[in-house]
Amino acid sequence: MIPELKKTTEQKMQKTLESLKADFGKVRTGRAHTGILDHIQVDYYGSMVPLSQVANVTLIDARAIGVQPWEKKMLSVVEKAIRDSDLGLNPSAMGDIVRVPMPPLTEERRKELIKVVRGEAENARVAVRNLRRDANNALKEAVKEKEISEDDERRAQDDVQKLTDRYIAEVDKQLAQKEQDLMAV
Repeated sequence: MIPELKKTTEQKMQKTLESLKADFGKVRTGRAHTGILDHIQVDYYGSMVPLSQVANVTLIDARAIGVQPWEKKMLSVVEKAIRDSDLGLNPSAMGDIVRVPMPPLTEERRKELIKVVRGEAENARVAVRNLRRDANNALKEAVKEKEISEDDERRAQDDVQKLTDRYIAEVDKQLAQKEQDLMAV
């Protein structure tokens, strides 16, 4: 029972870390990368679908993304969806491709993005701590049901705490890396 609990807790903590990385990927630095357009939804014949399902998204260079819709008439719809998103991007249609230049970040905008990133990291830390609490509660319940001894519970809680410390340290490491990326000019 204890090894199974530790394993599931670690898997959930790993998912929290992966979710944090995905959230960090959406926060844009001065460089272009296709991941920032992942959450954009496009009106495709009356239903909202992800941009990646109606167009090919590629990097043109370090500061520009190219979006090539598979259907010509989707060009203006894709351009409008990118412009209306909360990313503050200004796409322009050139032939059969939408070019999305990445504007350079101002110092003020960088500081705002760092606040956002720190908030995301704090949410990840809270999620990891909640997983620790859930695991500890499950251990207490097992002791109450006499499935495990109190000594086993104590050792398992120590292991869960070490796991928690490791994942929180990883969150902090990811945060430091993202802050460094944001402050790089």
